[in-house]
Amino acid sequence: MAHSGNHSPAFLALAMSAKARVTETTVDAVLARRTAGDKFLFVDVREDHEWAEGHAAGAVHMGRGIIERDIEVAVPDMAASIVLYCGGGFRSALVADNLQKMGYTNVQSMDGGMRAWRAQNAPVEVPSH
Repeated sequence: MAHSGNHSPAFLALAMSAKARVTETTVDAVLARRTAGDKFLFVDVREDHEWAEGHAAGAVHMGRGIIERDIEVAVPDMAASIVLYCGGGFRSALVADNLQKMGYTNVQSMDGGMRAWRAQNAPVEVPSH
């Protein structure tokens, strides 16, 4: 489902390698977990300007540039349930791979990212300025 767009071959190779090591989830599965009241941290790892243009309702923002630095303070429990997403599913897979290397054991990357979220008309929030 992830959209290869204008990504370079080296980036795609890196992302596909990460995808092979991480657990992916879907928009439907995330929505079902929310409906069921399942507790998990839903993290948007996109850039600040992407977040500002609208993000999945209920998500928190920890951009890919800072999440590895800040995650242990924000989420000290290495077994916490974390679902990551980006624009299409590649950057979130890279972050999930890194978090697993840091010791997190319950991390998922949402395949299709924000594009898939919007395509399914899932709830979107736009931060107030």
